[in-house]
Amino acid sequence: MTTDTSYALTRPAYIDQSHLVVSDLALVSGFYQSMLGLKIIEKTASGEILGVGDLPLLTLTTARNAAIAPRNAAGLFHTAFLMPDRTELARWLRHAAHHNVALDGASDHLVSEAIYLSDPEGNGIEIYADRPHEQWKFHQDGMIEMATLRLDLQALYDSAPDERWNGMAAGTAIGHLHLQVGDIPQADAFYRDVLGLKLMARYPGASFFATGGYHHHLAANIWNSRGAAPRADNMTGLSDYTIRFNDKATLDAAVSKLDALEINSEKRNGGVFLRDPWGIGLTLSA
Repeated sequence: MTTDTSYALTRPAYIDQSHLVVSDLALVSGFYQSMLGLKIIEKTASGEILGVGDLPLLTLTTARNAAIAPRNAAGLFHTAFLMPDRTELARWLRHAAHHNVALDGASDHLVSEAIYLSDPEGNGIEIYADRPHEQWKFHQDGMIEMATLRLDLQALYDSAPDERWNGMAAGTAIGHLHLQVGDIPQADAFYRDVLGLKLMARYPGASFFATGGYHHHLAANIWNSRGAAPRADNMTGLSDYTIRFNDKATLDAAVSKLDALEINSEKRNGGVFLRDPWGIGLTLSA
């Protein structure tokens, strides 16, 4: 069992936490606990904070006026939980199979192996393990070689140790967030040009951004949401998330860019809070 920090989290910036608004807190929280193995770290007036050990990853809140977000709204495509290694991915798959968790798909992306599912309110989830980053292939322009190939789930399942699963292993983190946005050039302008993330890959209708040569910390697509307007305040789904900077200079550069472009932001909880062009909140913190 390795407890090395995942490569994704050692880069200049990474995704720290995610916050979903749900309409049935008990149902959704129960799913993340029983099926994903997250534990309640803290209960708040409006919801719960779930995580691994004492590391918070996912905040779930509910509100009486929460309106169900339509499928084509801007917001979350999936929250991607990064396992510390392939064995933990296999162990989770074995747990999921034994509890009849419905999977939406599974892919070999060359840089990673990923399994897809949804929570009871339709929020997308990816459970994945990275291949060693020494094996990743980069193009001359610095972009990364990714693909979507079939993942052999049976072989992955068969590789799991035959032992009781006790929930998410220490070292599990949010490796990336994949967003639904209204327009890709606008996403590039915000996430690359304003926040300073590097464009790592392009698919038709999607861009993948990262810091420090990771395959992606954030992705944005228009597959369901082309032309989407900004989110309403009380919509279910992704309310906001945090980008944590290991490197304060990278954070300062992003913040001074916000000021120069007169993008509204406010100091909040020791970080800088703002909204992307689709009303998805994000906190930049170091």
